[in-house]
Amino acid sequence: MMPRDTGDDESRPDSAGAPASGIPLSDAAFPGFDATAVPPRPPLPAEPPAGDALNTADHHALREQWRAARDEIGSQVAQARGGIEYRVSHAKDHFEQANQRIKQRTGRDLIVAILIGIVFGAVLVSSLIFFKWLFVPIALAAALLGIYELGRALRTGGRRIDIAPQLVTGAVVVLAGYFAQMWLSWVVLLVAVSFVAVWRMVAQMIAADGRTYGDVLADVVVGAFVQVYVPFLTSLALMLLSRENGQWWVLSFIAIAVMADTCAYAAGLAFGKHPMAPRISPKKTWEGFVGAVAGSLAAGALLAVFLLQLPWWCGLILGAGVLASATLGDLGESMLKRDLGIKDMSSWLPGHGGLLDRLDSILPSTVPALALSFLLAPWMVA
Repeated sequence: MMPRDTGDDESRPDSAGAPASGIPLSDAAFPGFDATAVPPRPPLPAEPPAGDALNTADHHALREQWRAARDEIGSQVAQARGGIEYRVSHAKDHFEQANQRIKQRTGRDLIVAILIGIVFGAVLVSSLIFFKWLFVPIALAAALLGIYELGRALRTGGRRIDIAPQLVTGAVVVLAGYFAQMWLSWVVLLVAVSFVAVWRMVAQMIAADGRTYGDVLADVVVGAFVQVYVPFLTSLALMLLSRENGQWWVLSFIAIAVMADTCAYAAGLAFGKHPMAPRISPKKTWEGFVGAVAGSLAAGALLAVFLLQLPWWCGLILGAGVLASATLGDLGESMLKRDLGIKDMSSWLPGHGGLLDRLDSILPSTVPALALSFLLAPWMVA
């Protein structure tokens, strides 16, 4: 049986591009395909000349040269780093050996002592330069800690020191130096001494442990000494601070005392051969004292001219006064520690000992500093 004709022949286009039924394939919406409107295919890129192509052998040669240069630079960097590490390690060993020798000779860790000194110095100088009233709580804290240190040290020597009343009266004495008039500070000191003396005698009467009258009298005198030595001398610094431009005087006398101590330490360490007071402090030498004299006089002259607005010779007087008081204070505390059989007042400050071990030259220096601030005032440049 023959298949039926479905009429597909009618819809098949002829060779002219039109359907057999005569209906055109294009109209206004779909124009006819024009092969001539197709742009020609762009030409392929030209082949590079055979002579311009990178030779494989040259490529490998350049790579090897680059690797060799890289390895050489790396080797030089490694050698340089190794040399720097060796020098640093060598310098560190030398420094540690020198520090160990200094520690064996002086009993102090130089590095730790320097770091702690820098920190405390920065706090002190900042308080005096920016807001001088910030020095008041610093001085109060130092005085209270000094009272506690001194009281504990005296107790190890057999003296009976009442720490609590000493701290209370000491705080009143210190604050009176800044907030009260000068004459009233003396009255406060007398009341404080009387208070701690009566407290000690009443405490001894309550204890009734058979302590001799001589020991009780020594306890009373030593208790009064604590009030004079730590809080009252601190209050003198606050009296000086309360004056006009007093912060510069406080900064100056502290700087002179520190300079004297530092120069004495350095000169004694480098040249010290002749002991100054072998029975009191065997490590102090006359060579160190000469260094302290030079340092304190130079610092006094410079500070007088550039900070206190005084003639240079006034600075020499200030430097000499602070040097004398600082030296006596240092020797006095050394005598006290030797009498008590201790090396340091405490061990709270590594490399320094106790706080009073650093204030032994500063506290007595408040006396000449305050006195000279009045005596040298007429020569102050306006």
